[in-house]
Amino acid sequence: MFMLRNLGKLVFGDSSKQDIIQLDQGQLYIVRPHSVKGYSECIFKDAQATIRRTLAPFQYQLVIQRAYEEGEEQLIDDAEDTDDTKDEKTFLLDETLHLRSTVREGHAVFAWRDLSGDPGDLYEFICDPSVQPSAIQTFEIVSIQCQYERKYRRSHENATEQDLKQFVFPDSPIPPASPVATSPASSVSSPFTASRTMAAPTTPASTRKSPRRAKEASPVPSPAPAPSPVVPKAPQAPEATEILCKERAELHMFDLDSNTFLMQDQDVVATVSEVGKWQYWLQIESEDRAWIGQPVIADMNPVFNFEYLSFIFNHYDIENGSAFSWLLRFKDTETEERFQEGLMRALWEQLNEQKWLKVKEQEREYVLDAFNDLTMEDAPEEEEFYEAEEDEEGNRSEEYDSDEEEDSKHVRGNDDGNENSQLAVAFKHDRSFVVRGDQIGVFKHVGDKSLEFTTNITSVKTTKGRAFAPSKVMLHEGDSSMILQDAANPHSLYRMDLEYGKVVDDWMIHEDIPVKVFAPEKKFAQMTDEKTFLGISDNALFRIDPRLSGTKLVDAQLKQYVSKNEFSAAATTENGYIAVASNKGDIRLFDRLGINAKTHLPALGEAIIGLDVSKDGRWILATCKTYLLLIDSLQTEGKNANKLGFERSFPKDSKPKPRRLTLNPMHVAQMQAETKAPLSFTAAKFNTGIDADETAIITSTGPYMVTWSLKRVLDAKKDPYQIKRYAEEVKADNFRFGSDKSVVVALPHDVDMVGRQSFKRPTRESIATPVRSFRSRHHIVDSPY
Repeated sequence: MFMLRNLGKLVFGDSSKQDIIQLDQGQLYIVRPHSVKGYSECIFKDAQATIRRTLAPFQYQLVIQRAYEEGEEQLIDDAEDTDDTKDEKTFLLDETLHLRSTVREGHAVFAWRDLSGDPGDLYEFICDPSVQPSAIQTFEIVSIQCQYERKYRRSHENATEQDLKQFVFPDSPIPPASPVATSPASSVSSPFTASRTMAAPTTPASTRKSPRRAKEASPVPSPAPAPSPVVPKAPQAPEATEILCKERAELHMFDLDSNTFLMQDQDVVATVSEVGKWQYWLQIESEDRAWIGQPVIADMNPVFNFEYLSFIFNHYDIENGSAFSWLLRFKDTETEERFQEGLMRALWEQLNEQKWLKVKEQEREYVLDAFNDLTMEDAPEEEEFYEAEEDEEGNRSEEYDSDEEEDSKHVRGNDDGNENSQLAVAFKHDRSFVVRGDQIGVFKHVGDKSLEFTTNITSVKTTKGRAFAPSKVMLHEGDSSMILQDAANPHSLYRMDLEYGKVVDDWMIHEDIPVKVFAPEKKFAQMTDEKTFLGISDNALFRIDPRLSGTKLVDAQLKQYVSKNEFSAAATTENGYIAVASNKGDIRLFDRLGINAKTHLPALGEAIIGLDVSKDGRWILATCKTYLLLIDSLQTEGKNANKLGFERSFPKDSKPKPRRLTLNPMHVAQMQAETKAPLSFTAAKFNTGIDADETAIITSTGPYMVTWSLKRVLDAKKDPYQIKRYAEEVKADNFRFGSDKSVVVALPHDVDMVGRQSFKRPTRESIATPVRSFRSRHHIVDSPY
């Protein structure tokens, strides 16, 4: 046993190798004991299994690659990139896989759960008898060590035998999968229980050019789910000055392994109380224990669903970085309504520092409506998230599961101490610009899935020679210029001539009014020679005209508020209508500058950090830290029917119902378990183009890019989004102009273009597995940037 462990460490320890260990020959099956699709299917008739390092520390993958006959790989490379030519499956080595092994009819068999399939589904890799027993034993030992490192985020070298033994799963049976395994599974053997005995080879390995389907008879029980994580002890509730609500409910906790909510207590009391000035507390207790105690804050990610009488929220254990997703189920609608009123009052008052009961009833309804948005029923199985393209013969290519490294090129930056910070995507020319310290990298779009480095604008300087790192950028004048801002000088802006790659104009906007945000005159103004653009300060909106002598603010088109509104973001429509949002969370809609807003939409509570508007002005997209807000500005009834909120005010009793786009709390819990960080969205964007309708939304949080289907959002489908995980934090992202299929993304040291079809449905596997940066068969652009 210890000899084998030492051998595993020897193989494991060569960090220069991406591949740690490999089993050269075998077959990959997927077994679905309870599926009407068939009991068993051969995925790769001839394959090899590899344990591979990823870019993320302490993260490893189990990789099953299809093997080829001589000459067959060239034929595949020459073929179109469809699902039939996929030659690799990857799985994050995590204990939730329940990776285990047995010996069946002289063949060593490795099995693991299909985390994206139905309960009981699993993959089986059946080793060829020619594989040496020592290689099989070492492979299993290394897989256990990888799982240990992932769970504890430290090297396995000091792990005891007992530490490693928790990753052995002898209680989970492995059903037969293929014609070479016709007898019942033998008792499970592992390096912790006994040495493995291998029979003599009985069947030579064979190869085929296409997968073969195989069916078996009787289903077997699905593997038992892993136990739920240990819930930390709830802190004692602070002394309450007022009880806002106190209701009885059932308490359920989301289990990451079984992907279901498990009952924890049939009778708890959930209390929301005020415990200080603008401070509120949620306490959940039963007669014999305190389950949860936490402040009422936006990071709870609260969602109500009255159809299921449920309330779902996240709870964070700050001491160890764990996250839990909880569900309260109430006995009736009236009980849930009372609890919702109390919790939302606490959350709103905490964020706004204003008493809930002083707000108009219509505005309270507007806030409550936004949190009744969790769809729990499944979408019809035949509907696809991403609209796949058809070939000339009408066959659909389902590319949404393809890996990013198969459809993109990356550009790696130098390790100069700076990180990529901002991204500007050109409208008129196929270019993207990435800010990195005081440099700007320029990248050409090559097709729909590639970037090519063009040039690097080094050492951005003012006309007086002072270097600075741009804090905000905007393309201007037919993409020939770029407007820059220096955070240290908010009263001025700078114009860079992109043909020469240097700043040619320094503009003093106003001596007393700083520029906090600037935006184009109209949505597509950067495609024209338009000189003017919009400026926003904390409490003012104004036009900037660089052609003016002296200061550039147009006094006749200045709208300044007496109160400090804390404006934070702005966007314009194709016709020049203006939307302005604030750190208070409210949104104002204008048809032009210099007048009062036509519509004022109330705040939900969180500050708005980004704003976008559809080109026709119907859809408003606001970004908050933990959710997005989608608002329909079209009025459908009354005297202003068919008018936008930019053109006419909404009636007082007919505010638009906001759609709050948030990640499913169960997915948030999984993400937080991976990254140890709460949600924090970047400014979300619609896809856009002169002749393109808005169909999708892109944003990111930590290492995850997230894209929403607008159609699925409007149809109220369950989880209408897909994700893509990187090994590093996503700094900025946006759609390529005129397309909803290609996304440009800036990582700290990489710039990339990826196909939106490479995003995946949020599952345990897709949330946990970071994509690799490079793939050897693609050319990597070698640039000084």
